[in-house]
Amino acid sequence: MKKYNVVIVGGGSHRNPDLMAMLASKKDVFPLKRVVLYDNEAERQEIMGQYGEILMREYYPELEEFIYTTDPDVAFKDVDFALMQIRAGRLPMREKDEKIPLVHGCVGQETCGAGGFAYGLRSVPAIIELVKQIRKHSPEAWILNYSNPAAIVAEATKRIFPDDYRILNICDMPIAIMDAYAKLLGCQRKDFEPRYFGLNHFGWFTHLYDKKTGADLMPSVREQLMAGEIFKKGSEDEHVREKSWVDTYNFMSTMVKDFPEYLPNTYLKYYLYPRHVVEESDPNYTRANEVMDGKEKDTYNMMKEVIKLGALKGTKYELDPNRGVHATYIVDLATSIANNTNDIFLIITKNRGCIPNLDSEMMVEVACRVGANGVEPLAMDPVDTFYKGLLENQYAYEKLTVDGFLECNKLKLLQALVLNRTVVDTDLAKVILDDLIEANKAFWPEFK
Repeated sequence: MKKYNVVIVGGGSHRNPDLMAMLASKKDVFPLKRVVLYDNEAERQEIMGQYGEILMREYYPELEEFIYTTDPDVAFKDVDFALMQIRAGRLPMREKDEKIPLVHGCVGQETCGAGGFAYGLRSVPAIIELVKQIRKHSPEAWILNYSNPAAIVAEATKRIFPDDYRILNICDMPIAIMDAYAKLLGCQRKDFEPRYFGLNHFGWFTHLYDKKTGADLMPSVREQLMAGEIFKKGSEDEHVREKSWVDTYNFMSTMVKDFPEYLPNTYLKYYLYPRHVVEESDPNYTRANEVMDGKEKDTYNMMKEVIKLGALKGTKYELDPNRGVHATYIVDLATSIANNTNDIFLIITKNRGCIPNLDSEMMVEVACRVGANGVEPLAMDPVDTFYKGLLENQYAYEKLTVDGFLECNKLKLLQALVLNRTVVDTDLAKVILDDLIEANKAFWPEFK
């Protein structure tokens, strides 16, 4: 089998221990020659790099090269796959994204509403520059981007790189939801195939087909969700280990009771119940604080301890083969491309008639077969008026956000926020936009 060169872009991300572990565990089906960590913050990446050296030495001795660097000329040379997971501004800016809207009584969330808008305007220029650098050194590399907010990033990369079918924008949230469904069904996520439609963080499952029998398992999941709060804290899955995520998962029951046709993405609660979200939010301690005080701190403390020990094997940090959803999804996708297996994944891709009554340019998130020639969306029936209206409104917001960035046009940014269901009010949108511009001076261009 061919051995591949992989670069992880965002080499200091606290998600990388799981990702490196998953790469090592998949070596029989996705063999690697070289793994590179790339980040623009050397000090932060240094800890990850030292940890990665131990992990690869113990769990992937066949790997010919593992390096970490801040030099794009080194990182992106002769790459087969670039796995991108950057966070422009990192968690301190995420905290501002979440807290600024809450001051004004609007949803404070990193990918939805005004917070996602701010994050998107930081992510887009960073990702565009990274794609250009990767293409300079590795014109044929597959770029698998799961940097948020994926919807805005996908709309921008479609515009800047219109013919580059090897850029795939993806999200692990629907996969995490499917894992939750699998627990309710007493099976594994890979035992069923999803059918799904929408925009990123703004979509619905229509079917969950059992791979053996073809039976639709969705009615069983819906019935259990209708029964009330069923998810509990305590899972090792990052999406249900904190109270905020448990509450988010359990809120699916409310959404299914109100709109029982399909099973919703958890993020729809921010758009369909914004007042409820604001009322239950703590403006002084948001999800960003939870991550900084929890997952990120725990991950870096764990890596520092492993570096002191000089080993993972034989310690309490021995690798768990069932590492995070995030890592599983991205590596499975790369494996499907490398081996041309044409497995089904949920991908953000240009509509092109896949959903016949939606704009052909809309970057929809749908079930696709994925192989060596890229993605092939599975065709769907037209969507009903309620869902069509929601999607067209949200897509208009995403388009105007990207328009505003590319044209440095403040009016279009204001129009985008007014369209967003978590803001709506023009006077509110003006104040929030001004506050976000002030907070993002170091990242945004000057808007006129």
